[in-house]
Amino acid sequence: MASGKWTQPGVPHKGWFNVGIEDVGDAHETCEMCETVEIRFVHLMRHPDVPYDLRVGCVCAEHMEADRQAARSRERWKRNEAQRRANWLKRTWRVSQRGNEYLNVENFNVTVFQRPNQYWGGRILHKPTGTKRASQRPYRSKNEAKLPAFDKLQEMKAKLERRER
Repeated sequence: MASGKWTQPGVPHKGWFNVGIEDVGDAHETCEMCETVEIRFVHLMRHPDVPYDLRVGCVCAEHMEADRQAARSRERWKRNEAQRRANWLKRTWRVSQRGNEYLNVENFNVTVFQRPNQYWGGRILHKPTGTKRASQRPYRSKNEAKLPAFDKLQEMKAKLERRER
């Protein structure tokens, strides 16, 4: 049975397009379209005739953009990313000659190191292009530095993929 904005006159049911997806983790939100389902993976939907974006779940996103596969694919990718992030700290990190922990992942070298001020930092190198990104924030432990390194790695990989298209 329809509920929420699905029943409100003037709210379009089709013609929406996706502008992003977020993992809100344990915070769960309520879908802004059906206004009933609790969601972890929030699909950000936009419509040319609506002055605001809606934060919706996968099923509502499927109907709004009239593309079942796109919404499911997006959510599957985000779920897999969440699992990879959860496993990131469990990976076997190697130790360089300088004593820094590192991983080589898909043409990237990810390194975490202790700075002279006892804080930790990180660096990511894309080997084929020589592109480097270094953390600007100080972290209290190497594991605390590894998680932002994972996030930056995902960002760099996505940017490269967009360039290749």
